[in-house]
Amino acid sequence: MFAVAYTATAVLVLINDGSAAAKIVAEAALGAIAVGYLAVGRRVVHGEDNETTRVVAAVALIALSATAILATTAASFVLFLACPLVFMLLELRPGIVATTLLILLEPVSAVVNGGWDNQLLSVLLPMTAILIVFSVLAGKFTSDVLQQSRARAELIRELESSQAEVARLSREAGTAAERERLAREIHDTLAQGFTSIITLTQAIESELDTDLSTVRRHLALAGRTARENLAEARAMVAALAPSDLATGSLPEAVQRQADRLAEELGIPVECEVDEALPPLSTAVEVVLLRAAQEALSNVRKHSGATLVRVQLSAVDGAIRLRVADNGCGFTPDADGTGFGLRGMRSRAEQVGGALEVRTGANGGTELELEVPA
Repeated sequence: MFAVAYTATAVLVLINDGSAAAKIVAEAALGAIAVGYLAVGRRVVHGEDNETTRVVAAVALIALSATAILATTAASFVLFLACPLVFMLLELRPGIVATTLLILLEPVSAVVNGGWDNQLLSVLLPMTAILIVFSVLAGKFTSDVLQQSRARAELIRELESSQAEVARLSREAGTAAERERLAREIHDTLAQGFTSIITLTQAIESELDTDLSTVRRHLALAGRTARENLAEARAMVAALAPSDLATGSLPEAVQRQADRLAEELGIPVECEVDEALPPLSTAVEVVLLRAAQEALSNVRKHSGATLVRVQLSAVDGAIRLRVADNGCGFTPDADGTGFGLRGMRSRAEQVGGALEVRTGANGGTELELEVPA
């Protein structure tokens, strides 16, 4: 709009019949407006400059426009670019006053440059009144649009700030969730494996001078446990499924955990797996395996049991894991849960399952985990 209005005004001034001096003054004023707009005007109009800068720019625009109009009436077309810019630089009321004065300069210029002409003024004055009314309405519209634009800009800034905050909180939540996941993985795998190795080492120390065959068996079991721990660590680093599941099915992995406990403690561990288990997702298999590992680890560390039963079965569209022993029974921690139980419950909830730990009817402890198939 600025380019079209400026070009049209400059051409009209150039082809006007006025004096050469008047044309030079008008063209110089129009040129100054164009240079000022290109140099700083666009930045002031669209930027966030202070009120003083905007007022100075508006005063300079009004002065140059008045100079061009008073030099030759043909320059009055400069109002098509000057009036919108005035409303963009000033508040509504000062803008109305400034544009009204600029529009009134057109009939003043006609009288100054052409003398009094009743016929000309009879046409020019009504047109001037119409222009003033149109300018006020256009100014009100421009002011409303600018206010909406500023409100939208502020809303966008707030949204960007909110998005940045949400992104930060999401990263922190993701970091916390990953730390919790790693803590569960370490507790359910590496820590239990190291506990087994410590238990076997203590057994070896007590049997070293009395039963070499048992010592060799415990050494072999400790070496195998260490290798499995190493495989778990590598799987964890590579973000793979548990190594027990990578080398076989869930029933086989649960059976290996039961056999390992039987070898370590020298007690019978009965493992019953339903042959009709449906296909399960990796997430569900991991939850069931980790629960079996944690339950058997608790038997090893706390129960003093002489018999353990592990059952894995499909029941009414769900998979149920039950681990029961005849040990000393279940005694919750002071805060109601240990880290292992919290980890198991958290895993179960992630796949829509539920965990229950209770003292058995005939003593001992029963752990029951049920997850959707």
